[in-house]
Amino acid sequence: MQRLLRVEGVTKSFSEAEDERRVLENLDLNVSSGELVLITGSSGSGKSTLLNIVSGIDLPTVGSVYLDDNCITEMGETERAKFRLRNIGFVFQFFNLIPTLTVGENLALPLELLGYNRQQNARHIEESLAKVELSSRLSTFPDRLSGGEQQRVAIARALIHRPRLVLADEPTGNLDVTTGSKILALFHELIASSEISVLMVTHSKEAEPFADRILDLVDYRLETRS
Repeated sequence: MQRLLRVEGVTKSFSEAEDERRVLENLDLNVSSGELVLITGSSGSGKSTLLNIVSGIDLPTVGSVYLDDNCITEMGETERAKFRLRNIGFVFQFFNLIPTLTVGENLALPLELLGYNRQQNARHIEESLAKVELSSRLSTFPDRLSGGEQQRVAIARALIHRPRLVLADEPTGNLDVTTGSKILALFHELIASSEISVLMVTHSKEAEPFADRILDLVDYRLETRS
């Protein structure tokens, strides 16, 4: 498989009063096209920090991040934001749907930011909602949806612009085990036929059967689960 993501020698430290707190140290990571990689680790181990650095939301203290041959860590803030919008999708624990927008409007937002026209938007939204079995919820506001339905909308939004990479931060952490397992199966089904890569942070044992690799973040670095 073609390598999509490269994280090379990433160290991240934060200043706290007069002290320096190191979260990641000389960390390396490769993810291939179409690969689903799980990252596990204790709370505070740096998992979410790593996702923020991969996406360009945050920068490492030292090290580089590449998506294909594009060095995200060398881009300016505006360039990183544009690159992230085009190439990366996000799925979060608390769904992060905009409560004042309908399901359809939530899905339309990334397309509008990318400059798609209304006819293109309508087609993509219709197709995306059909894939997550929520076609009848187009005009519904998020607070009228169950947690599982909200996460299905969030997955549809993350995939609607066909990103190269999806970053998922505890995507089933706010759901019961049964609903979470259904969401993971749906997520895997949607990405299995594509070349989309997924980097997922999770404590969920139910996610492990879907993973191509499982990595544990221990002592600032990633270790491959044997």
